[in-house]
Amino acid sequence: MPLHPEIAAFLAGLPTPPEGPLDPVALRAADEAHVVPPEKRLPLHAVEDATARTASGEVPVRIYTPAEAESHGLLVYFHGGAFFLGSLETHDHVARSLAKETGLKVVSVGYRLAPEAAFPAGLDDCYGVVRWAAEEGTGLAWDGGTLAVAGDSSGGTFAAAVAARAHDDGFDRITHQVLYYPSLDLDFDVDRYASLRENAVGYGLETAGLKPFNAFYLDSGADPADPLVSPVKRADLTGLPPALVVTGEYDPMRDEGELYGRRLGEAGVRATVSRYRGAGHGFVQHFSWIPEYHRAFEETRDFLARR
Repeated sequence: MPLHPEIAAFLAGLPTPPEGPLDPVALRAADEAHVVPPEKRLPLHAVEDATARTASGEVPVRIYTPAEAESHGLLVYFHGGAFFLGSLETHDHVARSLAKETGLKVVSVGYRLAPEAAFPAGLDDCYGVVRWAAEEGTGLAWDGGTLAVAGDSSGGTFAAAVAARAHDDGFDRITHQVLYYPSLDLDFDVDRYASLRENAVGYGLETAGLKPFNAFYLDSGADPADPLVSPVKRADLTGLPPALVVTGEYDPMRDEGELYGRRLGEAGVRATVSRYRGAGHGFVQHFSWIPEYHRAFEETRDFLARR
């Protein structure tokens, strides 16, 4: 299938990126400028901002309750943005859709960003919020059942790393991991994955942009050889939570996500790998209004319903 026509039309209308080094402040401002005003957002029973008190400090979170009930399962969500972009606001619509479709209470994490916060600050925040959610379950009206982690792009990196770190720490409450087009191998060797060459140019995210966009994170101390930075490099995947790995046909990072899913299966972990035809990177965030890509939320619902 060719690139979806709606995506192709959007990409064709984008201006040429400015030359020179990336400016995190300007890029963040551009992202925030596209945030939908509150009155136009998907309505839910309740949306509230709160503070999670964790071992790494106080972390801002936004809690989405889909419907009135005595208790809910929990999904802790980590937004994408190459570790230096994204916020509770830019990914608010993703968290709302997750809550509505899954019926779970969603806790979206406003973790610290590179380059201002050096590795492993963002990862520590994400892990800390998962532990806080479990320990403060009564306050969140957690039903003690589902405790999933989910993330898109670099948020998928954090979701995979949090699941592995929890396993190593003996914290066995995480029931599922949901990885939307995750970035799982940060050394960006173009000869390692065919998709880095096949999808290098013309589909939105381009292979040549991976190193500069991730440089803020890597230059802050994140080592691509570390499995907490590049989860696909973890040697032993046994005992990790069941995983749903969603990839895009035209994403340069498609193959590393699909490899991770296969390796989980080989390690005895229940893993579903789902490739979305006609999609590039970021389609859950940017194109979930298209019915065939909104299906990612429905697939997530069905996956999380299985224990």
